[in-house]
Amino acid sequence: MSKHTIVVGAGPGGLASAILLAAAGAKVTLLERQSRVGGRSAAHEAVGFRFDTGPTFFLYPRVLREIFACAGFDLDEWVELTRLDPQYRLVFGAGGQIDATPDVARMERQLARIAPQDAGSLRPFLAHNRIKLEEFRTFFEMPFHGWRNLLDPKILSLLPLIRPWCSLDRELGQYFQDPRVRMAFSFQSKYLGMSPFRCPSLFSILSFLEYEHGVFHPTGGCSAVMEAMAEVAREMGVDVRLDEGVEAMEFDGRRATGVVTGKGRYRADAVVINADFADAMRRLVPDRLRRRWRDRNIDRKRFSCSTFMLYLGVQGRYDEIPHHTIHIAEDYQRNMAEIEAGERLSEDPSFYLQNASVTDHTLAPPGHSTLYLLLPVPHQSPHIDWATEQGRYRDLALTQLGKLGMHDVERRIRYQKILTPWHWQHQHRIHRGATFNLAHNLTQMLHLRPRNRFEDLDGVYLVGGGTHPGSGLPVIFESARISARLLLEDLNLPVPWAAAAPPRPTLREALGAAARYARVSLNNPRRPDFTPLTPGADDAGD
Repeated sequence: MSKHTIVVGAGPGGLASAILLAAAGAKVTLLERQSRVGGRSAAHEAVGFRFDTGPTFFLYPRVLREIFACAGFDLDEWVELTRLDPQYRLVFGAGGQIDATPDVARMERQLARIAPQDAGSLRPFLAHNRIKLEEFRTFFEMPFHGWRNLLDPKILSLLPLIRPWCSLDRELGQYFQDPRVRMAFSFQSKYLGMSPFRCPSLFSILSFLEYEHGVFHPTGGCSAVMEAMAEVAREMGVDVRLDEGVEAMEFDGRRATGVVTGKGRYRADAVVINADFADAMRRLVPDRLRRRWRDRNIDRKRFSCSTFMLYLGVQGRYDEIPHHTIHIAEDYQRNMAEIEAGERLSEDPSFYLQNASVTDHTLAPPGHSTLYLLLPVPHQSPHIDWATEQGRYRDLALTQLGKLGMHDVERRIRYQKILTPWHWQHQHRIHRGATFNLAHNLTQMLHLRPRNRFEDLDGVYLVGGGTHPGSGLPVIFESARISARLLLEDLNLPVPWAAAAPPRPTLREALGAAARYARVSLNNPRRPDFTPLTPGADDAGD
């Protein structure tokens, strides 16, 4: 008899896990409390308008392509992806704008318009991060069961390059003098729910991913990707059950043996949890069964920011506004500090606007548009009462659109939906409304994050932004691949996507890779000790 796995939650991580486990021959039941798949990446549809509830940037499709291929499917036959150029427009409250493009020569000209001294540092920055991503992929593709994993020669050689004393903004300061340019390559820390002034320097690779591998729009939105994944899962025999939320887990000692829903009991050889980690632990697992992740320990952790969301169906079009626009507040550092402090709402907030109808006509009725407006805000805090602030902040959000020349949105609105941190917590079951899960600081990464093979329970595996490697769709898909492999190995099932592992590098080989990385880092014309690399020169001792 095939092994039976329960997947709790049909978000991106749960869907990817279900596909991978079914590809290995496991019997999979996928339980989702909502009436449609996707979790916080689901679609919201009303009166002819369609919105992504959560993520709107689709990045680095390589991981999902490989997951589809493992199951015998072609992602591009299921999802139509349009690569955006410009990727987005950055508008600076301090003055100036950049239409970010993956065309490096054009991007250099964009930078030169606002910061001539920084344009020449773009190529060294990209070269540095090209090697950085390749060398650090090890971090994102392997599980971390404990501190001993850090003793791997490959990992040891890279630890000094993480520069744990260095923030993302400070790392970028090695390349770019103008704070606006640094913001252009660091606002991506919002994918982690963090400020670039506190986010670890490792995550400079986020902006590199956009320029190297593209920013895509899936026709129908990112939610259409989730719906395609669900169809693939069903074709593979996964039993996808909607409107059936898990109310409790059952245990024999510390081993999970099944789950309970409002419609019955399900026995299982293993359980994959794709729900918000902190919320799921408190709801589904008795505190007495947990050791490292007791309620009191969760309460001491740092959580990401939240978002104030405004989904607008409007009459008419804004063809002069690009698909993605990010407006960065004039005093961005203060804006970020206010979000992290959690004691007040910014009066001049940064914001993100998606005007997807300029790319995708399927999202709105003819002659209409969808507008998706996001303002980063603190997660749930006793200092902020959203019952009284919601209307005021909605009006402020619409006023902010005037900074993009959009002064007439109010009168064009035909449909409106608002989500605040309160809604994220109480309607979407996200702990503290922290939409990006646990913060990604150095004390909450790798083995210090909840582990893919959950350390407090037997037979339980975690996927999603709350476990290793972290938040963001491609990283969540990678978490599914890590956790599915561990589960299959534990159940003595084949891992169909696991090729023969390459030989582990010796310490000398790993240090040689670190030397190459360091040399590219030094190849920066802004550094006072800059010496151009000699093309084709070999590294000493390599």
